[in-house]
Amino acid sequence: MPFKSTYMTLFGLLFLCSGYAQSKFYLPFGVKKETVPFQLISNLIVISVEMNGNPVSFILDTGVSVPVVFNFTSTDSTELKHAEKITLKGLGNGEPIEAYLSKENRIRIGEAFNNNQQLYLIYDKEINFSPRLGIPIHGILGYDLFKDFVVEINYQTKMIQLYNPAIYKKRKCKKCVELPISLVKDKPFVHIDIASEDKEPYSANLLLDTGGSDALWLFPNKNIPIPEKSFDDFLGKGLSGDILGKRSRIKYINFGEFGFENATVSFPDSLSIVSLNHLKETRNGSIGGEILRRFKVFFDYKNKTVVFKKNKNFSDPFEYNMSGIELQHNGMQLVKEVDKSNINKAFSSTNSNNGAINIVLEYNYKFSLKPNFEIASLRKNSPAALVGIRRGDVIMKINGKPSYTFSLQQLNSMFYEEEGKKIVLEIERDGFLMEFQFFLRRIL
Repeated sequence: MPFKSTYMTLFGLLFLCSGYAQSKFYLPFGVKKETVPFQLISNLIVISVEMNGNPVSFILDTGVSVPVVFNFTSTDSTELKHAEKITLKGLGNGEPIEAYLSKENRIRIGEAFNNNQQLYLIYDKEINFSPRLGIPIHGILGYDLFKDFVVEINYQTKMIQLYNPAIYKKRKCKKCVELPISLVKDKPFVHIDIASEDKEPYSANLLLDTGGSDALWLFPNKNIPIPEKSFDDFLGKGLSGDILGKRSRIKYINFGEFGFENATVSFPDSLSIVSLNHLKETRNGSIGGEILRRFKVFFDYKNKTVVFKKNKNFSDPFEYNMSGIELQHNGMQLVKEVDKSNINKAFSSTNSNNGAINIVLEYNYKFSLKPNFEIASLRKNSPAALVGIRRGDVIMKINGKPSYTFSLQQLNSMFYEEEGKKIVLEIERDGFLMEFQFFLRRIL
């Protein structure tokens, strides 16, 4: 398989390069729109995609200029054509990574299709978002879909509508806010008023980022200082490693008739976003899923507008992880369970003294593979860290229930609930079972 090598720096093809040969998504003739269901995992939109006939799962990310496929090995059936070896640099404080350009791929999302899609494939086992999200994730797709459709994202119903922009008619909506967007390197930016502590309101240029879990990321400057009341934390995972920084709250964020007070905000450290240093003069940060999920959002790249209509999530409180624990899926465990679908009545007998009938049931058992959940990172001086819990501990039970009876998202949600909630964990460490308990504590 012939290929040539290219080195790319900064934010890499994922985030800066828009000069690759773009192809187009289509709907079947006469079809006005296509409905695509999605899963909402940690505020990220996960859609089912058919790639060269293979079912895969992609994150729908407005912050991505070029589709990227990962979590594949050289034995997978994805074919590389006209491959070109490149190097990508993404968010995180790790080293650049190698990737391959693959052309003429067939992509189908519902009835929407593209028969000439370029993809960048990463054969690196370390680049794997599946453990942190708890479901298989094979890639990221963004601009290529948004440029060809008016995209309606309904976070409440978990449905996406892909409208043919040539025949799309905007609906009248008195309770909506429409804002202009600018497309910079194929990504949507919007100006939003924010205020931090005692500073005057500031019009910030923010990326509308469906690929970000948090409410708000900001790059600190003289107009957007890091509040004194903040703490160090793990913010997420990028292509180049873990993203670290500070968490705090912001006085308010306001756009049009909609606004939020005391929203959570993250300030990534300079090492994690070194590839963005040259953009800080014009870009102030991003609006992520924790805010976007409170709306129905219409992206119209052709007319450079975005429309927000609030939903039932609008007034949800802004919280952060009050345990200090970040979990990930790590392997499977073999669990013995009663097979309730196959319970046999072995025999019955009548007691001659009182006429009672005794029935003896014979249980059949089955063995099932269930997920293991381990502690991937632990915030220093957090409630969990202070009682002795460590990174790498495997959670066996939480509040008396086996961990495998929960999804990763359900487990994580427990750490965002009310302050003072008691958490009891039974963990396995070096072959020994141990029990710890702590209480959720709000710092901010």
